[in-house]
Amino acid sequence: MNELRTGLTDYLVLRRSLGYKLARSATVLDDFVGFAEAGGWTHIRTEVALSWALRTPNAESRWRADRLAMVRGLARYLHAIDPDHEVPPTGLIPGRRRQPAPFLYSDEQVADLMAATRRLRSSIQAATLEAVLGLLWATGLRVAEVIRLDTFDLDRGDHTLFVRESKGGRSRIVPVDESVMAALLHYQRVRDEAFAHPRCSSLFVSTVGRRWLRGNLGAAFKKVAAMVDLGTTPAGRAPRLGDFRHSFAVSTLLAWHRDGRDVNALLPVLSTYLGHVSPASTYWYLSASPELLAAAAQRLGDLGEDRS
Repeated sequence: MNELRTGLTDYLVLRRSLGYKLARSATVLDDFVGFAEAGGWTHIRTEVALSWALRTPNAESRWRADRLAMVRGLARYLHAIDPDHEVPPTGLIPGRRRQPAPFLYSDEQVADLMAATRRLRSSIQAATLEAVLGLLWATGLRVAEVIRLDTFDLDRGDHTLFVRESKGGRSRIVPVDESVMAALLHYQRVRDEAFAHPRCSSLFVSTVGRRWLRGNLGAAFKKVAAMVDLGTTPAGRAPRLGDFRHSFAVSTLLAWHRDGRDVNALLPVLSTYLGHVSPASTYWYLSASPELLAAAAQRLGDLGEDRS
């Protein structure tokens, strides 16, 4: 069997094990692999993928962009295993606007960001931003959920946070590590020293003791991010606060893969923790990281060896 066709078979098995049906994609990608095989190609090349994607009669149709996007997903998976595969860049064929790829933070980058907050002129802003970044990294909460947290939403006995009326009006209880709770309680003491007479019930406060506005929090984060050499996404986008949530999901999935755990069975647990209405909303995170795809591919290979 051609190396490219073997890669497609493994890719489809992996994606289906994660809950994707891929009926249409399987047919389309099989056609692409057949096209590549006819040309003697064993690895994905951008010009080959583009040439194949354009082989549709309607130049105005989004289908050409969709075809190339399907190959791009296969190429990302194969590139994580064999860097000789090329990943066709986005934008080669105009199509529908897609959700931008997130910036995935590393442990070291988050540590650098938290350290950089201490260089801010306002001590309460520094303490607040350091605590917020640590909480986003440790829990994957939405930025809006963190802003809405009140002091009484912390349960120090059970080590939980009560996230009330979040997306879709749903509330949930979020368990946190003991060290996370300790950091939040420390922040509370710093906040209460700065504002002996609270002006609001918010857990995290601005320099004037009020609840943060999302725009102001984002501006403060940009100031700190500028102090650290973070880089950008492959599309050139700067890191955002919302990317902490995506990073949390990817790092959790990656750890599960490396530990040999049943990711498909655990996905509903992650969905519930993140506040998604169903695991289908969590699937998007699975294709964001080449490292995650490589770990999943390795796991798939190990399972194949166990069955042989």
